[in-house]
Amino acid sequence: MEKVKVLIIGSGPAGFTAAIYTSRANLQPVLYEGIEPGGQLTTTTEVENFPGYPEGVDGNQLMADLRKQAARFGADIRAGIATKVDLSQRPFRVVIDGEKEIEAESLIVATGASAKYLGLPSEMKFRGQGVSACATCDGFFYRKRDVAVVGGGDTACEEATYLASLCRKVYLVVRKPFLRASKAMQERVFSTPNIEVLFEHNTVEVLGDESGVTGALLRRADGTERTIEIAGFFLGIGHHPNTELFAGQLALNPEGYIAVEPGTSKTSVEGVFAAGDVKDPHYRQAITAAGSGCMAALDCERFLLR
Repeated sequence: MEKVKVLIIGSGPAGFTAAIYTSRANLQPVLYEGIEPGGQLTTTTEVENFPGYPEGVDGNQLMADLRKQAARFGADIRAGIATKVDLSQRPFRVVIDGEKEIEAESLIVATGASAKYLGLPSEMKFRGQGVSACATCDGFFYRKRDVAVVGGGDTACEEATYLASLCRKVYLVVRKPFLRASKAMQERVFSTPNIEVLFEHNTVEVLGDESGVTGALLRRADGTERTIEIAGFFLGIGHHPNTELFAGQLALNPEGYIAVEPGTSKTSVEGVFAAGDVKDPHYRQAITAAGSGCMAALDCERFLLR
């Protein structure tokens, strides 16, 4: 059985930043990249809001740069998925790919969160080419153009009002005959003149060509259909934190994200730290994930020194 000081599960901005810091602290971290090496940013084309890239950077290139930097300082980066964990005692036991077992003195969880999609083939086809699950990440590309947001809760309404400040028109496509968002958020939506709420509409298909999204086919509750012309199609139906592996072992908040001690990365189990979107239901940005990866590494270092 292999024994390590620091085991990092996940390879997004949080995981790689934690690897950079723990490597430089000579803690010899082992990082397993997980089911989606590089995380959600690998599904994004250009990233314009990550500091240090004044002209923007391709999402895959950004993650390749972070990976290379972690490897430069000695992080042991491996392909593999954590399939089972035992946090009942230290050292912690983690099984990789159902067969390889590792004992870890400390653990940094950076498994991220996955955006919820409708499951349409056309939606997947144009992912990164007009289909997005992050308005604050990609909205800037659709200035003065028409877009659609799917969803009726606070997330969708927040996305719609943000996009309305950039775009010419925003369609808010709502499956139900009402909004589930808070009253204050509903008032913001209804008082924004360039948001049109389409109640009792479902998306049948995202339309597009080689240049990306050009429209969406919608079906009303009465069975009739209509097409809207749009350049961007945004999902606002929430995110799912990748915490199934830790259910019953780490305290989770009501939304299923890992609960941490305020102002730290410390979880309910001493020696286990959480970083990135797996513990962040609010910001979900690459830069905040990277910052929390730094916090987790420093908390982990102090824990091991103690």
